[in-house]
Parts: sequence; C-alpha cells; structure tokens
Amino acid sequence: MNSPSGETSQTLDRGLTVLSLLANRSDGLTAAELAEELSTARAVVYRLLRTLEVHRLVGRIDTRYVLGIGIAELASKLRPRLQATVLPILRRLSEDTGSTALLSIADGDQALILLTEEPTRSLFHLALRQGARHPLDVGADGLAILAGRPADEGDSAEVKLARSRGYALTTGALQSGAVGIAAPIKTSDWATASIGVVQLGVDVSDPHIPELVTSAAAEAAQRLTGDFTTETAAQS
Repeated sequence: MNSPSGETSQTLDRGLTVLSLLANRSDGLTAAELAEELSTARAVVYRLLRTLEVHRLVGRIDTRYVLGIGIAELASKLRPRLQATVLPILRRLSEDTGSTALLSIADGDQALILLTEEPTRSLFHLALRQGARHPLDVGADGLAILAGRPADEGDSAEVKLARSRGYALTTGALQSGAVGIAAPIKTSDWATASIGVVQLGVDVSDPHIPELVTSAAAEAAQRLTGDFTTETAAQS
C-alpha cells in the first residue's frame, strides 16, 4: 500500500506515537520518559496526555501512564470486521490443508482464539474451542503474533526463528500429538493477530502448508488495510 502523501498533523502524529510507546510498555511510562522518547518538551507531552485521557485512550497509575479502556472498546468494534474479512480465508485454508484453521488475536499477554474452521473432507482433525486462551509465548499462533512485532532483546529463540522464517511452527505446545503453523497478520509494524492451522501428528503433513499459511495471512492483511485489488484476488 502506498504511503499517504501531503501534509500531516504533527500533534496527531505525536499522540499516536504516545499510544504506540505505551503499547510496548505494560508497566507504563512517566511524562518525563515520554518527553524523552518524543524529544519534545514535557509541557507538550502533558497536553497530549490530558487529551488522550479525556477520550479514555490513556489512563494513569500514580505517575505512570498506561493504555486506557478506550483502546479495548475501539478494538472490540474491529472484531466483527475482522471476522467477516478473515472467515472466507480460513475456510479456504482449512480445505486446502485438511486441517483446522484458526484466527487468533492478542489480548494483553494472551492469545485468544477468535475463529476456527474445520475441514469438511477430513475424517480426523483437531477441534479447537473459539474463545480459548493461552499465553502468547506458547503455541504457534501466539509466537507468530510476537514475531510480527519489532525485534526486542527479550525475544525467545522461538520468536526469533519465527520472525526469520515468516511463520511459527510448534509441536505439542498446546496439545500432545498436534502440530501448529501460524503467520502474523501484519497491518502495521505491531502485529495483533495471526492465522494458522493445527493438525494431528509430530511433523507438518505437507511441505507447502507453511507457504499456504503465510499467503493466507498476507491476504488477510491486504483485505483489512483495503490494499486488495482485482489483480491480488486473481493471484490468491
């Protein structure tokens, strides 16, 4: 997708940067720390924070600022669109791989399974419960989300490997005798969702499955950002 051109609002840009910085710090940041990150005066940061507080996008714990409940409310309104957009992709991926396909999203430090699709032509496959949760750093779906974010010194070897591959692969992480393959849905530099498949076994049944998963994730990202053309559809 082409970058937007023309004039932009410096104030809005700074406000969005504040939200991005807070998203990376679960323990929050002080106004002084934010001023240093933004390379701007503390008075400017206080004005930004007060405005964001009014809209409940930022909250405060003592002297530290954290993301507010308004962020979760906005995210909840995105879920129906996410479901409608990704469901056809999940159905196709499930049939193409003969596996249960899933859409997972990050919910704090957990991965939440938002949607699942089971193959119609497979006699034996895993059933996953929509709404199930597990730690982000356990399971291919959560690892893929972490791999779709900027590199961090605290990243595990599994996250680093998934980032270099473009997909995460785990065996028996959430269920014994199950293989998971997942790729991040990258609509920005900070992934919050992934698409993947889970199948019975100790290894991937088909070497083309990782490619199918990464292609499905890329298509989902294109559709969600509006960067999906007739040419793209013909290639998918």
